[in-house]
Amino acid sequence: MTEKSRPLRADAARNRARVLQVAYETFAEEGAGVPIDEIARRAGVGAGTVYRHFPTKESLFQAIVADRLRQVVERAREQATTDPGEGLYAFLFQMAEQGATDLGLTEAFAGIGFDLAAALPDAEKEFTGVMTEILAQAQRAGTVRPDLDVADIKTLIVGLQAMRRFRGDSELMRRVYPVIRAGLAAPDSADASPASGTAQTS
Repeated sequence: MTEKSRPLRADAARNRARVLQVAYETFAEEGAGVPIDEIARRAGVGAGTVYRHFPTKESLFQAIVADRLRQVVERAREQATTDPGEGLYAFLFQMAEQGATDLGLTEAFAGIGFDLAAALPDAEKEFTGVMTEILAQAQRAGTVRPDLDVADIKTLIVGLQAMRRFRGDSELMRRVYPVIRAGLAAPDSADASPASGTAQTS
């Protein structure tokens, strides 16, 4: 058995889990700019302990983003299964709200100091795949315009997260959401006018 494949001792496993939890909370609140030494201090371990598990801050950030993306993908699939026509809208609202609580993931999506496709190609491919899937389902259900593609949805996510994060106003999304629905809605759907979208979210 190689050193890399040997199971972690119980104390080492606890330290790793503690580092990941603190790193997640720290990156979510303050972004990826927090140094490893500060994460180690908050986790109550030495910097060497962090480096044994994560040789660079980038590798630690990658682990956090990969885990968050996995959770996002799982929720998106659940939403699309429950209501294919509404899955995309629920997904967009969820991603926008996440911008208020997870600065690290918001920065990763926006490409701020982190190339998601290069650093986590498998996770990025899965995330793009689920967006493609829920967009196609909504288009087949007739609730979303047929001329939209995944690049449009990605751009919208980045913009919504930035707006939600930096305005810090939960009421903002309630006002903006009906307008977004109206813009995305298929021309002959009930949501195609801002007035009908507003009524549905009141």
